[in-house]
Amino acid sequence: MTQWAKTDTDGPEPHGRGGPGPMIDAGAELDPVHPMKPPRPAGRHTGLTAAEVAEHVRRGEVNDVPVRSSRSLTEIIRANVFTRFNAIIGVLWVIMFFVAPIQDTLFGFVIIANTGIGIVQELRAKRTLDGLAVIGEAKPTVRRDGVAAEISTSGIVLGDLVELGPGDKVVVDGEVVEADSLEVDESLLTGEADPVLKHPGDSVMSGSFVVVGGGAFRATRVGREAYAAQLAEEASRFTLVDSELRNGISTILKYVTWMMIPTAIGLIISQLVVHQSNFKDSLARTVGGIVPMIPEGLVLLTSVAFAIGVIRLAGQHCLVQELPAIEGLARVDVVCLDKTGTLTEGGMDVRELRPLGGADEKYVRRVLGAIGASEPRPNASLQAIIDAYHDDRADWPVTAALPFSSARKYSGAAFTEPGSGGADGTAKRSSGWLLGAPDVLLPEGDPALRETDRLNREGLRVLLLARAAGELDASDAAAGASATALVVLEQRLRPDAADTLRYFAEQNVAAKVISGDNAVSVGAVAGKLGLAGAEHVVDARRLPTDRAEMAEALESGTVFGRVTPQQKREMVGALQSRGHTVAMTGDGVNDVLALKDADIGVSMGSGSEATRAVAQIVLLNNSFATLPSVVAEGRRVIGNITRVATLFLTKTVYSVLLAVLVACFQVEYPFLPRHLTLLSTLTIGIPAFFLALAPNRERARPNFVRRVMRYAIPSGVIAGAATFATYMLARHYYVGADALSAETSAATLTLFLVSMWVLAIVARPYTWWRIGLVLSMAALFLVVLAVPALQHFFALKLVGVTMPWTAVAVAVAASAALEYCWQYVGRRFPA
Repeated sequence: MTQWAKTDTDGPEPHGRGGPGPMIDAGAELDPVHPMKPPRPAGRHTGLTAAEVAEHVRRGEVNDVPVRSSRSLTEIIRANVFTRFNAIIGVLWVIMFFVAPIQDTLFGFVIIANTGIGIVQELRAKRTLDGLAVIGEAKPTVRRDGVAAEISTSGIVLGDLVELGPGDKVVVDGEVVEADSLEVDESLLTGEADPVLKHPGDSVMSGSFVVVGGGAFRATRVGREAYAAQLAEEASRFTLVDSELRNGISTILKYVTWMMIPTAIGLIISQLVVHQSNFKDSLARTVGGIVPMIPEGLVLLTSVAFAIGVIRLAGQHCLVQELPAIEGLARVDVVCLDKTGTLTEGGMDVRELRPLGGADEKYVRRVLGAIGASEPRPNASLQAIIDAYHDDRADWPVTAALPFSSARKYSGAAFTEPGSGGADGTAKRSSGWLLGAPDVLLPEGDPALRETDRLNREGLRVLLLARAAGELDASDAAAGASATALVVLEQRLRPDAADTLRYFAEQNVAAKVISGDNAVSVGAVAGKLGLAGAEHVVDARRLPTDRAEMAEALESGTVFGRVTPQQKREMVGALQSRGHTVAMTGDGVNDVLALKDADIGVSMGSGSEATRAVAQIVLLNNSFATLPSVVAEGRRVIGNITRVATLFLTKTVYSVLLAVLVACFQVEYPFLPRHLTLLSTLTIGIPAFFLALAPNRERARPNFVRRVMRYAIPSGVIAGAATFATYMLARHYYVGADALSAETSAATLTLFLVSMWVLAIVARPYTWWRIGLVLSMAALFLVVLAVPALQHFFALKLVGVTMPWTAVAVAVAASAALEYCWQYVGRRFPA
């Protein structure tokens, strides 16, 4: 009889949670991330034959839904090229080709270069993600010709017999043909939280997963006909939408469009109708006024920053299944950690066996060995028992099994073993055994619990072997159980866990350890790792059910034990109700509901297929130490995009203001496109690229639009007003045929100096390379002013001494106003 019992006080741990698994053929080729599942008894169903599989493949009855972790090449090109602002700039660029010299069409070439960079970076991210998705892809076990083997999801054909165990994801629709206490969670599809008990003949839907028991089902719908195929494809798609950052940028661009249209119309009327001047020159200055209103590089730079973030994380074996997860991690202020597999390594060792009530140790060893032999997919706890008592196991037929449940905290098995009633010792008797949490199986006050508590305080895990008083399938199977022995297990702490917890503390991210294990034991482990507050542990069975009261307990507590899967989900919701951004880590099927509801779900690569399916981020190297790097990358991306957005939107504000002032005062627009292309490149384009990729450890904060515009609007207003003031002073100072060129040069100098001061403020806090960046941009502008060929190319030549120094004086006054304004805004309107 095939058995599927699970035995662990902390929940099922598919694939051994990184620990040693059952014996596997040494010649078998193992996936480096997901070790091959141990072979299971074939049962009475042998599955399809090779000939039948070939026939289904010939008919096209294959699960051919593509696994997509990124946008297609066509989608990438379309998203980067065919934008609203690129269309506007493209039309203006074509116009300038016919009416202006090449210098005034430079803005078009810059857009082409920037768009090309965006496409190349996203293609690099696509190749990286597609490669990682193949590594992290679920590999279901399919039985063919009576032999079970792992294959890729796309290799399943109609009619295949797919085996299931705890934590396995149902990858295609099917009909159950074998069931051994099989319970399936369909909450991701139906919203129903309670697992559904499945019997032979029942249907299973793709997207659900096994929580208890095991069995096999026959695929009845594959490919795009499967219930959740399109949902799964959409969920795994690399996306650039649905995040506060991108929604904020979209909102800003919408407002910019509304401002730009009437302003551009007024500028056109002013330059072409009201002010009678040279048509081509007026048209060029009109375009020069419209182009800088468009923050075209902001969206592009955001895409590039995200793509580079994905590539950097991929280098650390981290699969980002949903791109906004990078942004979410930057905002995380609470991280909920599962103990087993996160703070501790998956493997365990039996440290001691303590028989109780005069039980014979040799007999206890045989019972434990028999329980271990009955489990084809042991977790880390049971694997330690198998390793310790494999040679002592009794060869007793298994008559019943009680699969592990995270809610019960124990599992069981019944055997037919030799009795002592016959003269020859051959009389048979049935014995039922339970293996699980002592504080669940024993009543309060039992003497064995005092010893259990003492061992738990040392950070040891303790399982109780108890003889069942009744049937295993009874609702109160643990009632009346008699304690037989304590199995003391020693857990292996992750060597990097202490440093990781220290990092979170330094970054003001609260770490909450939420485990199904004994609370005292969890607290001892957390204490060894230096987690603050670990000495005050909370037994989750005593937590209030009211969300507000639970949230209060979670705020004050750090370590929680005996947490059920449903409680994990409720605890995440309670923290979120307090305004926290919550990240949840886990690898067992008992973590799925909490991972799904958390703002960011982080799964280990060796975790169950269900956890990897719902998590936004998968740590393929199973290293908890990778998490700080992931959080830091998110902060770098979001913090820097917020920083450089101020530069782009300052330009938009001063461009709109200049256009309005020009229209109101009925004067020529002071700049040609070449002037603003030069200014944008030196004060925004080049610096923004470097600043967007710089280290940034500041935690991202909400209200992106408000935080950016509170600086961009006053900065743009000051820059625009100072530039227009210099321009009007120059109009009264210069006379003659070349007066407009001199006026433009003076206004350009003021605008450059004020924009450089905005850049200098944004670049803070200063480092050697930030100072070098600002000085380099200033030096390049001086080169343009000093080299005659560049003077001619950009139509820039400072005439005389009085007006250039006046332009500098106006810029200094504006910079002082900028400095005061930024400090005032920072105090008056804190983020």
